[in-house]
Amino acid sequence: MPEWWQVALTIVAGAVTGVLSGMFGIGGAIISNPALRALGAGPRIAVGSTLPAIIPGALTGALRYQREGLVIRRVFLWTAPFGIVSSVGGAIAADAIPEPHALTLSIALVLIFTSFRVARAPVTEEHDLAESDAEAATRSVGMGRGDYASRPKLAVTGLLAGGLSGLLGIGGGVLMVPMFTGWVRMALKPALATSLACVGVLAIPGTISHAALGHIDWGYAIPLAVGIVPGARLGAHITIGLAEHRLRVIVGGVLGVIAVVYGIIELIALI
Repeated sequence: MPEWWQVALTIVAGAVTGVLSGMFGIGGAIISNPALRALGAGPRIAVGSTLPAIIPGALTGALRYQREGLVIRRVFLWTAPFGIVSSVGGAIAADAIPEPHALTLSIALVLIFTSFRVARAPVTEEHDLAESDAEAATRSVGMGRGDYASRPKLAVTGLLAGGLSGLLGIGGGVLMVPMFTGWVRMALKPALATSLACVGVLAIPGTISHAALGHIDWGYAIPLAVGIVPGARLGAHITIGLAEHRLRVIVGGVLGVIAVVYGIIELIALI
């Protein structure tokens, strides 16, 4: 069991994780995993202990987005089920792969590229920057401009995000957000909101799998959740109040910084 000071710092790490999770539609484990490692948790414990904390945080933020009508049900229903299946396989694979540094490094490189694509507003949105966010989101998602109804694309997105969630203990949002905006061509706010809803569901089977494998230390998981829940609600509230074009720059920038830092850490570990 962690010491009292480790518990206190875990709550702080959870709060930071929650804000990032709510703002950017990610599980936030890309922050909490290294934090738990720094606080004394082993690699598998850091992965496993993050997942149960992701569930309440992601769902809290998603409910805040749902009040604004930003969670796209059709996308959620076609992404989450495939992600649930692959997350179980990812969790099982995590027990067989000691240190997947090469995989996480490749993911970081992909995120660096996609962060620029997220930050760059599509040409079709440039003349609509004066619109209200609600109108822009409804037009670009609800009127069929994107491929949000493409079932194969949503299924593939779910499979990839779920597999990463189970394997690396991340929520999967770091992959879903770029795929939703770049591949499925959703507007950013609905993409963030729907990604966060999927993240909360994808973490459930991963949590069960890691618990069965003995990878969860509840002395870390519970304090992490205590910080994540209010942080996620605050993060979602901040994002809802931002203009779409400004949000793109912020999301792209933050994802890019996270990818660079995470990539450097994994590169050092790989070497």
